[in-house]
Amino acid sequence: MIRVVLPAHLKTLAKVTGEVRLEVTGPQAGPVTQRLVLDALEARYPMLLGTIRDRHSGKRRAFVRFYACEEDLSNSSPDTPLPERVASGAEPYIILGAMAGG
Repeated sequence: MIRVVLPAHLKTLAKVTGEVRLEVTGPQAGPVTQRLVLDALEARYPMLLGTIRDRHSGKRRAFVRFYACEEDLSNSSPDTPLPERVASGAEPYIILGAMAGG
């Protein structure tokens, strides 16, 4: 079970409170990746399609960041395995809405 923390505006859009818990398994029980987590999240909450990743390219939206185990995974390959503590549900996968400005 993967625990996902969404920013407030996406929680509102998905009509959830607290963490989202997803059952995610890799192909042939392979490693859990960001792509698999986001695919499962968008499948369960289709209203989030296009809000986290571009619908066509699958690339992360400019003002969305991904974190796991206090590590910024935003620029990592979406197919890189997530840390074991996230894959096991001990730590959450965090999606943050970034801010710009000065």
